[in-house]
Amino acid sequence: MEYYIGAWKKYADFTGRARRKEYWMFILFNLIVSVVLNLVDMALGSMLISSLYSLAILLPSLAIGARRLHDTGRSGWWQLIALIPIIGIIVLIVFYCQDSQDENDYGENPKAFA
Repeated sequence: MEYYIGAWKKYADFTGRARRKEYWMFILFNLIVSVVLNLVDMALGSMLISSLYSLAILLPSLAIGARRLHDTGRSGWWQLIALIPIIGIIVLIVFYCQDSQDENDYGENPKAFA
């Protein structure tokens, strides 16, 4: 849960680096919250709550994705590769799964502090 809240604290921070664990735990909690809100919306017969949540989570998702790419030595702009159908998303997932670099242009390895 600390990774999910940590991503909200860095709401629009596109600088620095994010470890694999931080990124994937954020994605996991985001998925759980999305499923719960969708169930609530289905029970209420609307899509308002889940739509508002999706809109609210857009910027933190982009920010943590950019920080994760920084950790692998890539620019956050690589997220745009997801616009290429199927192959772009697969490439992006591979980038997100790669291990951290020791030190790069985006700062020191966050594993050193954990």
